[in-house]
Amino acid sequence: MPLGRIPQSSYYDNRNRPTAALYRARQPYLIKNAATGLVIFGFVAAVYTWTIKAIGQDDFSDIPMPDAPAQPAHAPNTSTAKSAGGTQ
Repeated sequence: MPLGRIPQSSYYDNRNRPTAALYRARQPYLIKNAATGLVIFGFVAAVYTWTIKAIGQDDFSDIPMPDAPAQPAHAPNTSTAKSAGGTQ
């Protein structure tokens, strides 16, 4: 082995692609990981569904609505911007 070169003990080749050894090492865990992912996804979906259903049942008919705010009167054709055309 040449000096200065670090030996590569990885499941990836020189181009950073996974090797067959990596696929063989992951194979026993494929079903367990997929089942765990489905359980977590199912739990999240159940909590989301329950939350949306719980919020959808709220009834705000007993809360008084405030009056609409009064709109300020606007003066016609008033502007604080100066004309770019000069004096007329």
